[in-house]
Amino acid sequence: MGYAASLAAGVVALVSAVIQSLYGIWVSPRFEYASRVLSVSIADPPTQSMRLAFSSILIGILYCSFMVCGIGGARAIERTELGVLFILVILLSLGWTLQFLKNVLQVTISRVKYMHLAGGVIMDTKVALNDTVKYLTGSVSIGSILVPFISLFRGFARSTSLIGGDSGEFMFSCVSCYMGIASLLVSNGNRWGLVHVGVYNKGFVQASSDTWDIFNRVGLEELIDLDLTASFCFLSGVAGGAICSLVSGIWSIVIHKNYATEISIYAFLIGYFMVRSKNFLFLTSVILSSFSITFTHSD
Repeated sequence: MGYAASLAAGVVALVSAVIQSLYGIWVSPRFEYASRVLSVSIADPPTQSMRLAFSSILIGILYCSFMVCGIGGARAIERTELGVLFILVILLSLGWTLQFLKNVLQVTISRVKYMHLAGGVIMDTKVALNDTVKYLTGSVSIGSILVPFISLFRGFARSTSLIGGDSGEFMFSCVSCYMGIASLLVSNGNRWGLVHVGVYNKGFVQASSDTWDIFNRVGLEELIDLDLTASFCFLSGVAGGAICSLVSGIWSIVIHKNYATEISIYAFLIGYFMVRSKNFLFLTSVILSSFSITFTHSD
């Protein structure tokens, strides 16, 4: 600790805390509606879904263990550009792998919920998982790559639009362009499309397009923009990552002070992805499945 990187990390953490506090105040009027949606969504969970969630947690822990060994090996050699690149690839692999596991379970739960809502059939969760892995791995893999980047760009575009408004300043002159690109991207790649992937065995892009068309026809786009599910999972992941970072940072200061900053950053990333992708996986999956399938079935 005591380096410029440590100071930068501390400043980022402080600014993030302030932003999250302000965001919590801003969205407080929506808490009651969000709590009702959550309570209804988890009222009738599919059988064995929690077992699947805990199994994915164990897989994630095992993968993170190997990942940490890889980072340790890369860090043990002299600091080179190749070593830094290797660590970056490992971290990207961590994010994609845990995102993939989350989406596999989301598609599985979507199939089970649809069979129950559409025909009253209680489908075996293991059978649904087997079908997902056997037939839909490609679509889930593509969705796991595209959705985070599209969501990030759409969030950037919405933030720029909110801050810039109708301002004629140069830095906000491309707001309409950003929003147009974001609308095009989200219509061809969104997390709600994974529900159609599980229900109709569609490709990810086609499923996303069909789902977004349904939302537009029934006027749900504005409601989706006010959805707090993603924010809830994101902030939960940040909180989990912060706890992991704090614990590992204290431990590393006692054991090896020179590596405290790096270990804290790695621990934050691992904690963030594990909490967001696993501990709240079942909750997110049921919400998205119930929300999207209801309108799909009524259509």
